[in-house]
Amino acid sequence: MAEQKEEKMEEKGMECCHCHQKATPRSEKEKKQLQNRLSRMSGQLNGISRMLEENRYCGDILTQVAAVESALQAFGYAILKEHMETCVVEEIQKGNTAVVDEAVELVKKLK
Repeated sequence: MAEQKEEKMEEKGMECCHCHQKATPRSEKEKKQLQNRLSRMSGQLNGISRMLEENRYCGDILTQVAAVESALQAFGYAILKEHMETCVVEEIQKGNTAVVDEAVELVKKLK
C-alpha cells in the first residue's frame, strides 16, 4: 500500500518527507520536549495497566484513558504544526503545491 501511495505521489510530481528519508531538523530543546511528552504518556499508560491489575473503578480508568488520548492528540498536533511550518512550506516554496494534498490527508488522520 505504501508503494502505491509513493507511485501515486510520483505521478503527481510529489515527494513526501518519508519517501526520501528527509529528516526534520529539531533543536535539542524541541526533541527533549517531545520526548518528555512521550515519556509522560508512557507513564500514564503504565498507570492504567496498574489500575487494571488493582481492579480499580472503571470511571477512574476511563478518566486516565481520556487523559492519554488528549495528550496523544496534542502531541500529534504539535508534530503536524511543525510539519506544516517546515516540510510543507519548503515544498510549496519549491513550487510543489501538490504537497497540500498530503497535508490534508495527515490532518484527516488526526481527526
